[in-house]
Amino acid sequence: MELLKSDFYFELPQELIAQDPLEDRSSSRLLLLDKQTGKTAHRVFRDIVEYLHPGDCLVLNNTKVIPARLLGEREETGAHVEVLLLKRREGNIWETLVKPGKKCKPGTRLSFGGGLLRGEVLETVEEGNRLIRFEYEGIWEEVLDRLGEMPLPPYITHKLQDKNRYQTVYAKYEGSAAAPTAGLHFTPDLLARIEEKGVHIAYVTLHVGLGTFRPVKEENVLNHHMHSEYYQVSDETAAMINETKARGGRVICVGTTSCRTIESAADENGCVIAKSDNTEIFIYPGYRFKVLDCLITNFHLPESTLVMLVSALAGREHVLNAYEEAIRERYRFFSFGDAMFISDEIEKSGEES
Repeated sequence: MELLKSDFYFELPQELIAQDPLEDRSSSRLLLLDKQTGKTAHRVFRDIVEYLHPGDCLVLNNTKVIPARLLGEREETGAHVEVLLLKRREGNIWETLVKPGKKCKPGTRLSFGGGLLRGEVLETVEEGNRLIRFEYEGIWEEVLDRLGEMPLPPYITHKLQDKNRYQTVYAKYEGSAAAPTAGLHFTPDLLARIEEKGVHIAYVTLHVGLGTFRPVKEENVLNHHMHSEYYQVSDETAAMINETKARGGRVICVGTTSCRTIESAADENGCVIAKSDNTEIFIYPGYRFKVLDCLITNFHLPESTLVMLVSALAGREHVLNAYEEAIRERYRFFSFGDAMFISDEIEKSGEES
């Protein structure tokens, strides 16, 4: 079987890439897509409540983004260096992405914040990442909060004024190098309205890695190797999802990370198992979803693994047609952009197209 990267290409005007978050999270636009027919409709995100039914289960990723971008210098030369924390290996040793990387060979000493934080490059690992051992006094989280910046995606060039706008309102467990951006549209008030309607809310944790932004380099998509990400599903969440399915309710994931988590944690019969593990699951057209019924997601990069995942749920032609419509309607794209709800019904709206 061959699946071509170019099959997932679309032309996106640069001006549609959202550079700043909206003042009101829930005022983003919402494109509704019927996964069976390809029909679409246009609403505002807070209207999502109308499309959720009592007995549904909404699955949210409660990971928290760490201020993982550190700006410092090499101690020997004073040359500037940028370090992006990717994954904690053990203790104070982190796997990192370093720019410029060529000069940061094992043994290189780094300094951040005038010496408040120092580090030594230990070795180069896969994909050119560096293992760095950090040295500091006090509490790691406080040092990082003081010196680190939010690791915004490369396509966002504006400086983020408020760090919290790159966090979901329910972010809890630190460990992500990128936000689960479909969740950025929710407010505490909106979540309360959803629960009042009788929708169950379940939380999973998947720490998002920067592999999310890595382009697919192989033309044959099946040769692409997915990055590994840590996830956790609690007993309570597994039970809630399994009970929802048993009752005939829908499991609606908020974001591709929540989707990848529950699909990774499910057995072949679609039963979600409580566990902590790492996943490299790659979902593309032809994949049979074991648990997920509907998906709330943002608009993704051309030829990305995320567009492929969405296409696995709704069909490549339906997705690309919906993206073309979103471009015509001047929707905002990517992390701070608008949202899409892929489900099995959109008839509540009189604006179908």
